[in-house]
Amino acid sequence: MTGPIRHPLEARPSVRMEDALGQSETFLEFQENLSRVAPVNRPVLILGERGTGKELAASRLHFLSNRWQGPLVALNCSALTPSLIETELFGYEKGAFTGAGQRRTGRFETANRGTLFLDEIGTIPMEVQEKILRVVEYGTFERVGSSESIEVDARIVAATNADLPVLAAEGRFKQDLLDRLSFEVLVLPPLRERKEDILLLANHFAARMAFELGQKEIPGFDDSAIAALETYAWPGNVRELKNVVERAVYKSDAMVISDIAFDPFHSPYTIKSLPERATPAGPQKKVPNDLMSMPLTEAVWELKLRFLEKALKDAKFNQKKAARILGMTYHQFRGLYRKYKEEKSG
Repeated sequence: MTGPIRHPLEARPSVRMEDALGQSETFLEFQENLSRVAPVNRPVLILGERGTGKELAASRLHFLSNRWQGPLVALNCSALTPSLIETELFGYEKGAFTGAGQRRTGRFETANRGTLFLDEIGTIPMEVQEKILRVVEYGTFERVGSSESIEVDARIVAATNADLPVLAAEGRFKQDLLDRLSFEVLVLPPLRERKEDILLLANHFAARMAFELGQKEIPGFDDSAIAALETYAWPGNVRELKNVVERAVYKSDAMVISDIAFDPFHSPYTIKSLPERATPAGPQKKVPNDLMSMPLTEAVWELKLRFLEKALKDAKFNQKKAARILGMTYHQFRGLYRKYKEEKSG
């Protein structure tokens, strides 16, 4: 008697939860689009800002594809000189150049029947782009120093944070190659567009860091820390969030984290500028002209908002520190901050 029939996907290595953690609509839409194109044997281009997880997306794409049992080979193109990229991709024959003591297999051959992930593809020189185009079109290439054609079956997944259409228009990226690679273009959403995922990810990274440190309990975040995390712009995206949370966990002695340090380079010893000298007519700084043209109540409210925004920025979005900068109690600050948020959202 035969056992139960298993779906082929059940035997595949699972992608770690942290590789695809999110509940926001934009994140789930991206994952749906990725899952849809994964089984289609065509090149895919992944676009996204630094730290959004382009390599993780490429890995998930591979393991959800029909090539999941084949190799996943990655190459960071920006980390190599133009001369090295060609030999890394296509390999070389013995004696092809000084120092080539034996034949070396390139990344395309290694990725045969699997996936080749080319990270930062916008940095590849034009002459190498021509050879990549030939592989995409005909499935053949020659090692450096050889005229023998080698057949290869590798799916290309490329990623970049550069504007490839602009590079193509400027003659710095082959338009034909761009057309070939962009069968599907997946755009990773930045973390600032995934507000609902920030606390979810923060708790996840906090739990992992606590486990690494051997802590028995997982620390949480108070309202001030949560507000700071959710209002920060996250230019470094998920990678930056991971660093910020892990740093907060290891530095905290309490089970509830209240202080979040976004800038590890911030120095407590920065020299403060001296106050400006006043003239007999009064201080040199004047009220901005735009405020002088407003009715008094509107000008006062606008000035409060400007002080609030500056205090938040100076405090690295830590609301308790911002309250101290403004000389307010935390309760007073929260009341002003709520009005500020209502006005911004309205």
